[in-house]
Amino acid sequence: MNQIAADRSPLLPDRHPTPDFFVCDVFDAVPKADMASMEHPIFALSTKPDRHVRRYEHGDSYVEIKPSADGLATVHDRDILIYCISQVIAAMNAGEQVSQVIRFKAHDLLKATNRMTNGRGYEGLKAALERLSGTRISTNVITGGEETFETFGLIERAKVVRETRDGRMQEVEVKLSDWVFNAVRQNEVLTLSRNYFRLRKPIERRIYELARKHCGRQREWKISLELLQKKSGATSSAREFRRLVSNIVKEDQLHHHMPDYAVTLDEEDMVVFINRGTIGASDSADEETDIDIPNLRPETYEEARLAAPGWDIYLLEQEWRGWIIEPPRHADAAFLGFCRKWFEKRGRPG
Repeated sequence: MNQIAADRSPLLPDRHPTPDFFVCDVFDAVPKADMASMEHPIFALSTKPDRHVRRYEHGDSYVEIKPSADGLATVHDRDILIYCISQVIAAMNAGEQVSQVIRFKAHDLLKATNRMTNGRGYEGLKAALERLSGTRISTNVITGGEETFETFGLIERAKVVRETRDGRMQEVEVKLSDWVFNAVRQNEVLTLSRNYFRLRKPIERRIYELARKHCGRQREWKISLELLQKKSGATSSAREFRRLVSNIVKEDQLHHHMPDYAVTLDEEDMVVFINRGTIGASDSADEETDIDIPNLRPETYEEARLAAPGWDIYLLEQEWRGWIIEPPRHADAAFLGFCRKWFEKRGRPG
């Protein structure tokens, strides 16, 4: 029995072969004040209704994610957003006029996102639309001594255009929020592997998204287990999260199922993502990884800890790689300079 479980692929069956898809990180559209590092999770990882309000703070700015009575939108609900975003991107690439309103056949979405096309699949789609519409995001942005407050949903509304006699929806109309639509029009998108929709576990999907955003075309990307848990939105204990990641690592070593990046966990509880070389060089949407910055020397991290005491140096490396606009002549020296300025401006965390 154990051997059968070990031999079974962690991926879901490829029910309906599909092309690549695009996803946008909604926080990439936040005005660049003190919110540049807002890669915090919006979507719940649990399959049970999550009705907890999430609040993330960075300096004087914050973001709150508030669920409806149905709970927060889940990682699997995000499939609908990914599908809609991909429709907009395809229209833009074809030189067509784009709109916040996307109309599609429910059957096409279910096939594209590798879902079952039976009654259960249609019921799940309706429930996902309700959670996406009900999840609200509130944020403030402070610039020039003024504070601006904004609240919005992931989608503004959804409408089932027609239903057949047996209750299955045929056509659906979704209106994206201004926030999401603006992010798409500004090309704040990344291409996702088609195997994203075959990942069974919500935590695998979230971890892949983070690797896709931060590793991109780099050879590898490291993040501490503690910070990965924070960014993933997992609410389990640190011990349980370590067990979950360890299982993913073991399965990936056996089946190579994680898209685009192999994942390992070292003795210092650093999660390492290694590029499999499957991301095409023509992926111009991936803005964060167009700059080729070499890996830093191990001793640079030690010097960085002295330059910015108390800070997670791997978090600072992510900030630096996202902030830099051209390849530095001496990457290690440039990173250390960034750490010194970071500490001069902010001091110790907390």
